Amino acid sequence: MSIPTSQSPDIIKTDIAIIGGGNAGITLASKLKYQNALVFEPKTPEDRDVSWALWATGNDQKDIASATRGRWKQWRLVDHNHEILHNSNEYYYTSLSSADYLHYCEQQLSPNVGLVRETVENIISHGSGGTFTASGQQYYADHIFDSRPAKMDKAGLKQHFLGIEIRTKKPLKDIEIATLMDFRVDQSRGLHFIYALPFSDRSLLIESTMISTTIEPVDWYKQAIYQWLDGQSIEIEEITREELGIIPMHETTPKDTSLSKIGTSSGAIRLSSGYAFTHIQSQINQLASNIEKGDYRVPQVISGTISTLDKIYNRVLVAEPSLGVTLMMKTAGALDAEGFSRFMLGKATIKDWIKVILAMPKLPFLTQVFRL
Repeated sequence: MSIPTSQSPDIIKTDIAIIGGGNAGITLASKLKYQNALVFEPKTPEDRDVSWALWATGNDQKDIASATRGRWKQWRLVDHNHEILHNSNEYYYTSLSSADYLHYCEQQLSPNVGLVRETVENIISHGSGGTFTASGQQYYADHIFDSRPAKMDKAGLKQHFLGIEIRTKKPLKDIEIATLMDFRVDQSRGLHFIYALPFSDRSLLIESTMISTTIEPVDWYKQAIYQWLDGQSIEIEEITREELGIIPMHETTPKDTSLSKIGTSSGAIRLSSGYAFTHIQSQINQLASNIEKGDYRVPQVISGTISTLDKIYNRVLVAEPSLGVTLMMKTAGALDAEGFSRFMLGKATIKDWIKVILAMPKLPFLTQVFRL
């Protein structure tokens, strides 16, 4: 390992430093078997426990089994006019506990990989690596990977939500179906829907989710949740957990542009949907494999074509928010369960894309294409 000659003898040196121990950071750390590495994450898994979701096949379940809270082969989207119900033979809509997943990865760390519960500061880049401090200790790494969230544009399109997990007074109906989007809520402030996952006949996660440029007051989301529950005749016995989240649906600016980015700050997120888990996993699997061959470049897992199409889709949402429900329902209605899963995963076939494009209103999209 090459060390700058100006460094102090008491500096801690490592091959790889990973800043941030979330999905991207701790997954990469768990896959490094031969390099000396340190991952820096000040928060415990419990401190950052939220729900993550993805479409997974049976073969995908092995690495996430210990973190899986629920999975459904049926899911629906609902508006005031009709319901679209998908029933998949191949994919499960899967909900994970982020805390359980992070714990699992931490338990998989090799003896040569250390976990430091401190915040990284004072980063000075040297090529692909550099020096930095954590709790007063100085470090040097040949390669630094930064998984910290990027800065969001205050005026940019965002998916923002508040969710509560509840124990219900009475058994729930249709617990084999996940409600991905129920649009029978206030649409006056942007694209708004309720997301509801029944983990059992008495346990339910409900989120009030908005896609817009403006974050709403906490009570606004809660009111939407309580109104939806009342409309479904679901009574709360106990609120067991609450979570808040903001997901960028626009290109973001990394906190430090001199470092190699991994995860969402590197673009491993679908801008049109906010889904990121599968893309991050794909990126990290490729990166870990490449590192074993001496290649430390971060793979780009979402193609430029898909990113451009997502940007056009989002520009239509911003320009004409009243079309939001129509666009989502037409997308789901144009595809069967397998096609919809592929579309959301960024694995859509040409046939899938043709079906979606033909279902869309043409003028709003053509207008945004010419404004790119």
